[in-house]
Amino acid sequence: MIKQYLLSPGPTAVPEQVLLRMASPMIHHRTPQFSAIFAETRSMLQEIHKTTSDTLMLACSGSGAMEAAVMNICTPGDTMIYVNGGKFGERWGKIAAKHGIHAVEIKVAWGDAVTIEAVQSALSQNPEAKAVFVQASETSTTTEHPIKEIAALTKDMHCLTVVDAITALGVIDMPMDDWGLDIVISGSQKALMLPPGLATMGISKKAWGIIEVSKGCNTFYFDLLTERKNQQAGKDTTAWTPAASLIIGLNEVLKMMLAEGLDELYARHAILAEGARAGFNALGMKLVSSKPASSATGAFIPESVDGAAFVTYLRDTMGVTFAGGQDDLKGKIIRVAHLGYYDVFDVCITMSAVEIALNRFGYPVQMGVGVGAAQTVLAERFAKVAV
Repeated sequence: MIKQYLLSPGPTAVPEQVLLRMASPMIHHRTPQFSAIFAETRSMLQEIHKTTSDTLMLACSGSGAMEAAVMNICTPGDTMIYVNGGKFGERWGKIAAKHGIHAVEIKVAWGDAVTIEAVQSALSQNPEAKAVFVQASETSTTTEHPIKEIAALTKDMHCLTVVDAITALGVIDMPMDDWGLDIVISGSQKALMLPPGLATMGISKKAWGIIEVSKGCNTFYFDLLTERKNQQAGKDTTAWTPAASLIIGLNEVLKMMLAEGLDELYARHAILAEGARAGFNALGMKLVSSKPASSATGAFIPESVDGAAFVTYLRDTMGVTFAGGQDDLKGKIIRVAHLGYYDVFDVCITMSAVEIALNRFGYPVQMGVGVGAAQTVLAERFAKVAV
């Protein structure tokens, strides 16, 4: 037997108590019993988003919520601006093209964060743009974009800031109302510690005002106004069949997050990220990102090592699942998670597994160097605990 460790940036590990809650007998989703769970979950989502505006739950992946945002804001022929700094930023453009929307691309080198000057320039040249679409955390390059500063640019404009926070919500502090973020999207299989299949959206009052007057694209399932009408207090359900088990699981997850405390939640993710970066640096593995995310760390695999075989060996022989690179980075990098149901010793396992695999592939590595560097940082997580 080989114990399996799921340490990829998504799907991520699901806590035992959440699995048990989801394994409870199914209840009908059109009953007062389910509506009570739904209402409580929606209220806790508002706390996580730090907004007094509506939050929605959709039975789809995060990409479905991304498309829903585009389709409800923009009409074919409208102009939108999007940041393309990786595989998921690229997706905004593909969605726009599918629906006949004029998409102005801000191209960013993979591993770099977009500059505020580039966004400001795009807004100046395209004052008719309905929204700026951007990732908070570009998972393919493990990079964080400056969404607070982007939102400050659009806050007083007739333009929205729409954020894919699929690997950022529950990882970093993103107060929607204070920062002026208009739509914040997340997915269940990341820091929300659930299996795939549920997307969430926080939507500002400003965004609802634009959605209400926009003709949008023709959509039935992803009509956000229809969803808001059904999900609002008093109805407490979804327009269409909900992902009931996932919503019940989310109810448990959000209770865990709020019990930990949001400040403590963000601090935990920050120190795990710092520990992972310290470990890779000690091993001489260059980081992919110049603005690394708190959700996941990407590092270049040594050129002498077959990158695809390296990730496969870790998964199939050692039982440790990480993610490789995509497109031009395929076979060149490894991406490891530290979001959601992860803590200090998961990072130690990460670094230990990487060291063993590097040694197996003939790369000269002094065992314990990466683990030790990570431990030096991670020990601070327990520094405040009396002995």
